[in-house]
Amino acid sequence: MSGVDPARLDDQQLMRELETIHRTRHDTLLYGSSGALRAHNERMAQLEGEYLRRNPRRTVAAGRTREGARERSAGESAAPPA
Repeated sequence: MSGVDPARLDDQQLMRELETIHRTRHDTLLYGSSGALRAHNERMAQLEGEYLRRNPRRTVAAGRTREGARERSAGESAAPPA
C-alpha cells in the first residue's frame, strides 16, 4: 500500500486526500500506466471506504439515487423542447 493508512488520517487529512485523488482521477485514467491506474483504484477504494466507515449516515441527495435519477429523466423527457 502506498500512502498513510486512511484509518490513521484525521478527518481533515482524509478529506484533503479524497479531494486530491478525485482531482487526479481523469488524468490517471487517460494517461497513466496500467499499474498506475490499479494503484489509483486501490487507494481511492481505501480512502472512500474509510470515509464511508466514518460517515455511515451521511446526507444522500435524492437526485443521486436511482429513483431520483429516473424521476429527473422522466421530467426531462416530458418537457417540451426549448
